Amino acid sequence: MGYPEINAETIDRWVESGWEWGQPVSHEEYMDALRGIWDVKLTPVKFVPHSWFGELKGKKVLGLASAGGQQMPIFTALGAECTVLDYSEKMLEQERFVSAREQYAITIVRADMTKPFPFPEESFDLIFHPVSNCYVEDVLPIWKECYRVLKPGGALLSGFNTELVYAFDESETEIINTLPFNPLKNAEHARQLAEDDSGMQFSHTLEDLIDGQLRAGFTLTNLYDDTGGAGNLHQHHIATFLATRSVKNG
Repeated sequence: MGYPEINAETIDRWVESGWEWGQPVSHEEYMDALRGIWDVKLTPVKFVPHSWFGELKGKKVLGLASAGGQQMPIFTALGAECTVLDYSEKMLEQERFVSAREQYAITIVRADMTKPFPFPEESFDLIFHPVSNCYVEDVLPIWKECYRVLKPGGALLSGFNTELVYAFDESETEIINTLPFNPLKNAEHARQLAEDDSGMQFSHTLEDLIDGQLRAGFTLTNLYDDTGGAGNLHQHHIATFLATRSVKNG
């Protein structure tokens, strides 16, 4: 079993246990979005500025590793034509649940984002990609695929954690790991993740996370940082997450 399959099974377990990122929006939240009252997150605490989206009505939106029934229902209520790609069947079940409850159409694709996306070039106006590339060893091919499937002028909205979080112990009070954090190459890293049922996670440099987007062809237009929402680093207001908005030139 490869590490993507391990992660898919891990996230399925998390969803069944009530993982907060796998809990779908309520009917009331969907109805609020229909009235123009809405917010979504790319990172744990801060909401994405509405200005990052522009007009969503009639736009084709890809939720990349973004299942769970939290963002796609909102974008659909705002008039977007949504597609979601994820490798967790339980997360995709949440999308099916909300779309059936609210009676809207959505394209649901079970696939692994470490492989070429199953979409033609220039298929989407916007890609929404919340924190998930920490479960991928190499993020550079993902940025290239995002660029390929976006239309000229399309936007990529991404959230990710910084490598800082992988340096600390579980209490976030002591630095115990030398980076990069990679359980495929470091047995101690693998042991830590297995002990916490954390799947297979990988640290990434800002060079790969931000300059990687630029090398793929994107222009960075906006960013903000965020904390993890809980824990010692959060309590000390130390940012460990970033959100970026990048645009495909042309």
